[in-house]
Amino acid sequence: MEALVLSCATGGGHHAAAQAMCEELESRGHRADFLDPYTLYGSDLDARVGNCYVKCAQRLPGLFGGIYRIGNLYRRLPGKSPVFWANHRSADYLQAYLERHSYDVILITHLFSGEILTHLRRRGVSLPKIFFISTDYTCIPFTEEIDCDFFVIPSPALKQEYCLWGIAPEKLLPMGIPVRQAFREKTGREKALEHLGLNPGCRYLLMAGGSIGAGKILDAVSVLRPYLRDHEDTRLIVICGTNDKLYEKAKRKFREEPQILLIQRTDCMAEYLKACDLYISKPGGLSSTEAAVANIPLIHISPIPGCETENQKFFSERGMSIGVKDLKKELPQAILRLTDGEAAGRMKNAQREGIDPFAAEKIAAFVEDRWREPAERSESRNLLLNSGMVYCPGQKGP
Repeated sequence: MEALVLSCATGGGHHAAAQAMCEELESRGHRADFLDPYTLYGSDLDARVGNCYVKCAQRLPGLFGGIYRIGNLYRRLPGKSPVFWANHRSADYLQAYLERHSYDVILITHLFSGEILTHLRRRGVSLPKIFFISTDYTCIPFTEEIDCDFFVIPSPALKQEYCLWGIAPEKLLPMGIPVRQAFREKTGREKALEHLGLNPGCRYLLMAGGSIGAGKILDAVSVLRPYLRDHEDTRLIVICGTNDKLYEKAKRKFREEPQILLIQRTDCMAEYLKACDLYISKPGGLSSTEAAVANIPLIHISPIPGCETENQKFFSERGMSIGVKDLKKELPQAILRLTDGEAAGRMKNAQREGIDPFAAEKIAAFVEDRWREPAERSESRNLLLNSGMVYCPGQKGP
């Protein structure tokens, strides 16, 4: 099977989910090509689109939240969104690419890629089956505009929300968010500590603001200074990601404090999650899923308003994380709460029950099945699904 996996560089989660699917498909003997469609312009458009998102999320999260709220209001209006029309030029480039390459299936982990493919289908371009993979625990604005064959969503609990936005229930696949194999491997803490060169005699707290280093990281580290002084055996590892300014500021501010370990970028996130005792992070959909799959007690801070607010709500309501609003008042207390073995154990059990670590495998198996599915069987199946025998909870009758 020849698969095309499309993503967009607005944060690291979309790319990470796409890479997880490439990894899984290739492990099954298929070919999987990863592509950001904006790279087809032959310029730095992909970087400019990604940087626009990253800078907004890092410096103006309130503005990002405002744009998200406007999107949620706009999607109630008839007609396509500005996001849809903004992607119409990209369709020419992707169409030319697809004319030069042949694929059996297309997987997408970002709304923009879905919008581009929808333009192609509106033009009558023949495309293989398209699978949209959501990386957030909500139906983000304009997902309903995408013309694809299946929507992979993180949880059965989200089916009603997707249906209410007009997505056909028979297209919904509640299989979870795919993560790379490294996060679900049964690597012991001791082995992870050894791999990272960390002291097995210390207790480690891990803090990150996603791949882009967003959120109130410096404030959160400052709040934890008294806690660290009171717990001499504890170390705080801070991963700054691609946020070079955050890394430089953190070095200047905390360079004299041996209990604070600063890291810029890392390819060993799975190992850090397995080596550490607790994870403090903004609630990105992919990073939260990785944490739950690695099965580490999780504290959410500084959500970017919009989908991350919904991610935090989804996790905290199910006991899979603790959401902190006031860093000074709530963060040290949340850490103390999770030092209790029973509380941490309950959270880890909730993560095991609520998050499927094998989402990538299940998605890949379903994609294989649809690829092999004879046309006659596919048509019969669609007739059955469209007959009304399958319906979404929350809608009126079958």
